[in-house]
Amino acid sequence: LPKAPGGSEPLPEATFWLLLTGEVPTQEQVAGLSRDWASRASIPQHVTDLISNFPQSMHPMSQFVSAIGALQTESKFATAYASGIPKSQYWDYTFEDSMDLIAKLPTVAALIYRNTFKDGSLSAIDPAKDWSANFATQLGFDDPNFTELMRLYLTIHADHEGGNVSAHTVHLVGSALSDPYLAFAAGMCGLAGPLHGLANQEVLVWLTNLRAKIGDNVSEAKLREFIWDTLKGGQVVPGYGHAVLRKTDPRYTAQREFALKHLPNDPMFQLVSKLYHVVPPVLLEQGKAKNPWPNVDAHSGILLQYYGLKEAQYYTVLFGVSRALGVLASLTWDRAFGLPLERPKSFSTAAFKTWIQQDIAYKANPTSNKPPANEE
Repeated sequence: LPKAPGGSEPLPEATFWLLLTGEVPTQEQVAGLSRDWASRASIPQHVTDLISNFPQSMHPMSQFVSAIGALQTESKFATAYASGIPKSQYWDYTFEDSMDLIAKLPTVAALIYRNTFKDGSLSAIDPAKDWSANFATQLGFDDPNFTELMRLYLTIHADHEGGNVSAHTVHLVGSALSDPYLAFAAGMCGLAGPLHGLANQEVLVWLTNLRAKIGDNVSEAKLREFIWDTLKGGQVVPGYGHAVLRKTDPRYTAQREFALKHLPNDPMFQLVSKLYHVVPPVLLEQGKAKNPWPNVDAHSGILLQYYGLKEAQYYTVLFGVSRALGVLASLTWDRAFGLPLERPKSFSTAAFKTWIQQDIAYKANPTSNKPPANEE
């Protein structure tokens, strides 16, 4: 994918173009998209006022969801739908809303960060900068390597496939013809859950506690012993395993390569690197994990910490800004294909009781056939 001049990481703009068109964009096309998003990045005063009046104790994701909902006043789809546009034009207005929302999200996210953790000041958008560079500047970071990290982070967390909570929620709510602002806000409520978007924060807490217990320069043998004690104590090793992947998450690999290039001697990275060699063999030996390999969350927190973005409760907001690229590209295609309202299959109480009885019978006699949980 195209990169910024002098940079080595892909531009998230190129990811959105690829997901939306199926084609890898040229450098000129990506530059044009960067300028387009910069021109759409301003947010209405009522959203600025809303964020500025949130208490600092309010979780950043709660602020993020509320601000996205408040942005719905800008929805071109909602206005056009109310005027009676034909279905054949739904995708066009969905696309325009998606472009506007993606352009505004970094400003919203940066304002939340600056208000919650800093002095509330926010720099202006520079139309000559790419999407990630403007975001890094608005957050208050001027290290070019942090900007490169943002380009990588925002690219690899886009994840447009529909099996995860946030992506599926945007598709589900969007199927009701809720506009992209409402659908994306709903998806972000899902992303805020501990089993979804908070995973990288939990990994970082675990790593920090691990380092405090065993110190730096720990041997792999000592680390292996600690991992076994963790598992025998009924706990898990966060950041390892994935519901779909059966190999090392390529997003983990991309972050590892970034760390090897930019922070090879960082103690936290060295700990993560040792875990990469120690944990999978232990999990394989234990025999419970279908996938013993690290996922994207096993690495991202330490990179952000290294460059000074230490407020872990904010990390899911960064995740959300990136996730917009994938889910809004998909939502545009949902409207282009005219996909119908999604109606999940119902499961009656009587059927559920029957399944429980059959499951109990199966556990008593494992040679019997176990019925699928979704059969009535």
